[in-house]
Amino acid sequence: MSRIDGRKFNELRPITITTDFVSFAEGSALIECGDTKVLCCASVEDRVPRHVPYGAGWVTAEYSMLPRANRERSQRDVSKLKLSPRSAEIQRLIGRSLRAAVDLEALGERTITIDCDVLQGDGGTRTASITGGYIALALACKKLVEGNILPRDPVKGYVAAVSAGIVDDELLLDLCYEEDSRAMVDFNCVMNGQGELIEVQGTGEGRSYTLKEQQDLALLCSKGIRELIAKQKEILGGSHR
Repeated sequence: MSRIDGRKFNELRPITITTDFVSFAEGSALIECGDTKVLCCASVEDRVPRHVPYGAGWVTAEYSMLPRANRERSQRDVSKLKLSPRSAEIQRLIGRSLRAAVDLEALGERTITIDCDVLQGDGGTRTASITGGYIALALACKKLVEGNILPRDPVKGYVAAVSAGIVDDELLLDLCYEEDSRAMVDFNCVMNGQGELIEVQGTGEGRSYTLKEQQDLALLCSKGIRELIAKQKEILGGSHR
């Protein structure tokens, strides 16, 4: 199968991450995965939700697509007076994934919110939000240490995510929109720097899929995530395990 952009089946789209894209956020990163562009900003507040244990911190996320992030204008969530189910599901995924990277007790009674705003969507916006959101999170925590607010960095490891899928019965890594819209199976994978799974989302949309295919998709994602974490290490100086 020839891919629309000429990539190999196991090849990521070109990745560009621009740090400190926003001046006022404690940490920010613009991540570009092919034509998908997501702005990730980390904000630190000296308070935590009620459900958080005493002395611990919290990491959460918000996710939104700008009206012209897609090929046709979409309504803002605020115009519908509630968050869309898709946005709510994705931001919970981002929050869970990024909390896996943080020692919440070391963070102390603080909340770090990662705002992920999709400027342009061409597939893989949720996985790009996790990979870029991690950069914003790590930069915010670094600033807390440099400002002597924290004695040590609460970030305990790397986290990145990527999509894969089965299109015309072929396994492909990092689907663009045209591939994703034709995918028989859609698969999103979040992993840490040790190659361990944090979360897997797999859906048979055009057909069911086998356990062997699930394993092959996870291995395909693992290859891509190793490359994404190498990019994170390059940007952050390899300071985390």
